Amino acid sequence: MLIDEVQKVPELLDEVHALYETKKINFALSGSSARKLKKSGVNLLAGRAINRRMYPLIYPEYREVQTNINDLIEWGTLPLVLDNWEYKEDTLLTYVDNYLRQELMEEGIVRNIEPFSRFLSVAGQLNGQILNVENIARESKVKRPTVDKYYQVLVDTLIGYRLPAYQPAIRLNESAHPKFYLFDSGVARAAAGYTHEQVDQSYRGFLFETYMLNEVRAYNEYQSRHRDLFYYSVRSAGDIDLVIQLEKKTKTKPDKIIAIEFKLGSSWRSEWAKTLAILDEERSKTFVEKMIIVYTGPGRATHGRVDLIPVNEFLMDLHSGKIF
Repeated sequence: MLIDEVQKVPELLDEVHALYETKKINFALSGSSARKLKKSGVNLLAGRAINRRMYPLIYPEYREVQTNINDLIEWGTLPLVLDNWEYKEDTLLTYVDNYLRQELMEEGIVRNIEPFSRFLSVAGQLNGQILNVENIARESKVKRPTVDKYYQVLVDTLIGYRLPAYQPAIRLNESAHPKFYLFDSGVARAAAGYTHEQVDQSYRGFLFETYMLNEVRAYNEYQSRHRDLFYYSVRSAGDIDLVIQLEKKTKTKPDKIIAIEFKLGSSWRSEWAKTLAILDEERSKTFVEKMIIVYTGPGRATHGRVDLIPVNEFLMDLHSGKIF
């Protein structure tokens, strides 16, 4: 039996528990927020429920109907967007207005819509960047403690997530702060207020990261890989967009990782591998099993230890279990 939006009537969980215990009826319970359930102190079915996170559509689900990578990067992969492509802009704007603003307020998760709207716009504009709460508070004219609360709301309602920094202590100037991403590139664009204009190349780069991270996170969850995901940044050398931890370090061996960069570009550029080389040079602290650059050009290539892979081919490899 399926019950959707269970967080709106938390008391239903007691009935579900009772029916499961007495009638052995299995339930699938879905909802858009665990925040209300946790705060209400209701029965969370501990030990009797398996948690699964749902994502926007992923490559195996949409590749037959939508294969234009540039469109997917800019508009995301929400089912309603892909099913109604002609109205993609209106669909995303409605989603941001009706759910991210109005519904969160109606459920009492957000009390004042105006500061939250300003915050959400700035969070969308800074999507995929290192989290700087003071800067966001200043830009959105919202107090810092309130910004902290709003970010936690986005996490609790599955609208966004923090990508922690990988810190193998190879360099002294490694970043320690997380990045923050909204769960879909189209939603990030709509929240930022950029649907009516062509986004610049810099912002498209962050949308590309968001799109690709969604695919990796979904695969990691759906296939029960349970790998920890990070990014890596050295102030003088730049970022590595994704670090997948395959094995944690022990007293006798270093971390084993995969390091991946996502690049908007149609041909190889040697500077793309600069930060990858930093991780690869200190094998006593971290062992880089694979170094991959995913790009928007055609054809695979290998440059030293770096594999250059087109987006579509990477996604096919990812979902067939060839990446990790």
